[in-house]
Amino acid sequence: MEDIVAETVKRMAGVAIRALEDKKAEDIRVIDISQVSVLADYFIIANGTNTSQIQALADEVEEKLGREGYPLRQMEGYDHANWVLLDFGDIIIHIFDKENRLFYDLERIWRDGKMIEPDSLK
Repeated sequence: MEDIVAETVKRMAGVAIRALEDKKAEDIRVIDISQVSVLADYFIIANGTNTSQIQALADEVEEKLGREGYPLRQMEGYDHANWVLLDFGDIIIHIFDKENRLFYDLERIWRDGKMIEPDSLK
């Protein structure tokens, strides 16, 4: 059963990564936080170049994961689009503008997690 859940989460992450790539997200990173937090299994972090692109990235991820049967639980920050958080339960996607990504530096905060190559989940 655990293997099935792990494969489902990997498949979800892969769909999200492809959606981000389709809309030209920059610097996509994946952190496996399953061993250090109960929040989720993966954080997917990316950035866009402007408000419109960041919103388009969020829309694409929501649409593609929704089509695959993974409902969005919560979205934060869409209107301002300097940090949009998409919570799909087992994966949480963070889409930043460049300035806020540097400021919040989630990769440093979650350094106890394991960095994963995004291509390994596609």
